[in-house]
Amino acid sequence: MKALRLLLLWVVTLAGLPAAQAQVVTANPVFFTENDQVTLTFDATKGTAGLKDYTGDVYIWTGVISDKSTSDSDWKAVVGTSFSQPIPKEKMTRSATNPNLYTITLTPRTYYDKLPVTDKILKLAMVFRGANGSPEGKDTGGRDILVDVAQNTALSVRITAPATGGATQFVSQNAVVSVRGEASAAATLTLTLNGTQVDQQTNATSLTKDVTITQQGLNVVRLTATNGTTTVSDEIRLFVSPATQTAALPAGAKKDGVTYINNGASAILTLTAPGKTNVYAIGDFNDWQPGVAYQLKKTAATDAENGRWWVQIDGLTPGQEYAYQFLVDGLSIPDPYTEKVLDPNNDRFIPAVTFPNLKAYPTGKTTGLVSVLQSNAPGYTFQTTNFQRPKRTDMVVYELLVRDFLARHDYQTLTDTLKYIQRLGVNVIELMPVNEFEGNESWGYNTSFYFAPDKYYGPKNELKRFIDEAHKRGIAVILDMVLNQSFGQSPMVQLYFENGKPKDNPWFNADATHPFNVGYDFNHESAYTRYFSKRVMEFWLKEYNVDGYRFDLSKGFTQKVTTGVGDWSQYDQSRVDIWKDYADFMKSVDANVIPILEHLGVDSEEKALSDLGLMLWGKMTDAYNEGTMGYNENGKSNTSRAYHATRGFAKPDLVAYMESHDEERLMYKNLAFGNVQGSYSTKDLNTALARMELASAFFFTVPGPKMIWQFGELGFDKSIFECPDGTVPTPYPNDRCKLSNKAPVWNYYQNPNRRRLYDVYRSLIALKVQEPAFEDPATFTQDVAGAVKKLQITDPRLNVTIVGNFDVREATVNPTFQAAGTWYNYLTGEAVTITEAGRTAPITLAPGQYTVYTSRRIAKPAGTVLSSGRPRETAALRLTSEPNPAAAVTTLRYELPISGPVSLTVQNVLGATVRTLSVGRQAKGAQELKLPVQDLANGVYLVRLQAGEQIQTARLVVQNQ
Repeated sequence: MKALRLLLLWVVTLAGLPAAQAQVVTANPVFFTENDQVTLTFDATKGTAGLKDYTGDVYIWTGVISDKSTSDSDWKAVVGTSFSQPIPKEKMTRSATNPNLYTITLTPRTYYDKLPVTDKILKLAMVFRGANGSPEGKDTGGRDILVDVAQNTALSVRITAPATGGATQFVSQNAVVSVRGEASAAATLTLTLNGTQVDQQTNATSLTKDVTITQQGLNVVRLTATNGTTTVSDEIRLFVSPATQTAALPAGAKKDGVTYINNGASAILTLTAPGKTNVYAIGDFNDWQPGVAYQLKKTAATDAENGRWWVQIDGLTPGQEYAYQFLVDGLSIPDPYTEKVLDPNNDRFIPAVTFPNLKAYPTGKTTGLVSVLQSNAPGYTFQTTNFQRPKRTDMVVYELLVRDFLARHDYQTLTDTLKYIQRLGVNVIELMPVNEFEGNESWGYNTSFYFAPDKYYGPKNELKRFIDEAHKRGIAVILDMVLNQSFGQSPMVQLYFENGKPKDNPWFNADATHPFNVGYDFNHESAYTRYFSKRVMEFWLKEYNVDGYRFDLSKGFTQKVTTGVGDWSQYDQSRVDIWKDYADFMKSVDANVIPILEHLGVDSEEKALSDLGLMLWGKMTDAYNEGTMGYNENGKSNTSRAYHATRGFAKPDLVAYMESHDEERLMYKNLAFGNVQGSYSTKDLNTALARMELASAFFFTVPGPKMIWQFGELGFDKSIFECPDGTVPTPYPNDRCKLSNKAPVWNYYQNPNRRRLYDVYRSLIALKVQEPAFEDPATFTQDVAGAVKKLQITDPRLNVTIVGNFDVREATVNPTFQAAGTWYNYLTGEAVTITEAGRTAPITLAPGQYTVYTSRRIAKPAGTVLSSGRPRETAALRLTSEPNPAAAVTTLRYELPISGPVSLTVQNVLGATVRTLSVGRQAKGAQELKLPVQDLANGVYLVRLQAGEQIQTARLVVQNQ
């Protein structure tokens, strides 16, 4: 059968024929080649109707399907360069009489000027959008709009009404359908219904006939054009549904999704779709054609399962994958509960090494996303069955985005990184959303399928293996779960959708209730949404052995309408009640579940949620970053709210963090905007790294759970707004590239100064996790409002005193040790004797200097070498050599921010040391040193200057005459 594309205007809608398939775009003339001029008319009221009644300018976003395209989603020669920044060439002309009709006239071969002359245009592909890329107008179900291009001037024929878009159209029994067909040249046109002729016109280019559809099931309408020995045809399929049967769900069937029975030879498919008229299952098992045997039964209105549909599919081959969809009142959708999705647009960009043997999309059989079922599928047997989750007070969470953490972006490689994460001491990994999201390159917050892992990261059993291996290493795994919103690919959105938004939708609000929403807003007061959300929460805990969730935008779980962020953040009892219901349910599934909310609301509501057993994200980015940059005026760097009691919490449920996926990286701001005082600059790389050490000493040691963002332990210094070309848009900040890929920085681990930061993180995490005094100290005090900060834990098991200077100048601090005796610098192992009189003696701290004192010696993790808590301001040494190249002698000039011992070595390019100078102790300030080189061979050398812990290397070229 020749596929019928959306080309012509819907002509007539008669009794019983739904208008859901009305055309979005029509072409005049109907038959045109790539060298013919054609006028395309876009009806904004059709399809998704996202541009209906839109008053701004409308632009086409278009390319072609050529003979080089691999599918109908493989656009070539796309016009324009940015979806969000249209060009004049793409502007549509609004009709003077109908503001929802737009036209554009073009000749394909010249309009799509990027297409090689050797390529043939088979179809025009398009969607429509406003001036900023929003709103959008697409075909029904959010699909691309395709228009056929004739390949020659030979005889062609097409049924132009009713417009079915190539899909089977559902009609009522005895419906009178107005059928219209056109031929490209005069011919004998013959119209048949189920093989019986109903009309014929000779020497005609068009035919119109009212046809009565009486037969239940499938009806085929065929139009044939004959001219001499040439015969061509086109057909459409019309389906008359028998009366829907009413029957209760079979015993043992899941309420939604797929239940396998008969040893995998049969499957029961279940769908929630209240208020719909008829539902069919189509797929590989019936060649994608609806049939009476595949019509879903409906549960009775009096049943508890009201609104659910089900059908039993027999004759399955156990172990074989079957793609399938539901046809709901003519709309084809995937199963919302599917555990695997096939995507015609994005699957081809998933390499085989990431997802081997991925099932091919059923091209030519259907359109849109499809779901997959597989009875007796290969499973995964978890090896770690006795995993004990860390105490909440000991939790150190490592948040990561698989896409940006690994160049391979797959679970298999992620599993291989566990040794690195384990060595750091992290005991919880938080994966940013891995549920099937729209596209491949995403943060994952545009989730559409909640039970399917996104294939861009690999097969589901590899995700299970990752979780199993993490548990084997003592690391819990939690998922970032997005239940505030979903997006247009969601079948639950599509089922009840009109004029660009959900309408009378059981799960979604037509409009968001709060100002921070993206996508389509879930209604968590709805019983349908509560049921769905609980199934999602239960599924991953049981099927994947995950340990909990971080719930994105949890403050959005409310039906209270607010327009300002301030009002939205205020105490909302209805929202607390919703979360109490979810918290109670999760605990009924897993009593020790880890539930974390990204709430960021008022303290009183967060305390109420903590009292329910929920944990809360505690953003502390600004305060810590002000301190690392060296700005402390007016309490800017006050970090006291990293401690749960400061917020009024009765329990240590605050997951404090300096960085998250959503915040600017501290190191980037240090380097870009840091404070400078004389030769001391927090913009210097190694000084900035040292100040991250300082911050970590006042972060990990605060009692309660903590979170770090990927590569923060190595001083990740790429802006969150950095674009793929390495630039940061101006004016700063600019969200344009916020979601763009950021390359992983595993090479940072080889840098000794960054490695030192890793070791400081590692050591402080070990201290926090291994020492019970940090879980529930008898007394915890903090003095952190100013530039000089102090933390103290006083406990019979361990006393701790931490002092640090966040200023860019020297400063004094009184440690006020809790007791006289021997104290130990935890990071260096150095012991100091504190007399009773010395307990309150002030000490001087260099800028950025810190010390973690403990009342007994505690061993650091094996393999860490940390000689002191002083900063490493290496670029502040400002090492230069002149002349360079040098023949006999060069003069080294440098600056010392503090007095101390200085030494110098010279190495050749092979790493061999060829000269060593012991300079001795030098005073703070500018210094000069003569370096003789007359006896060195010509070549390149590395001059390494060390002042205390500060190291700087400079390149020197020797050119003796």
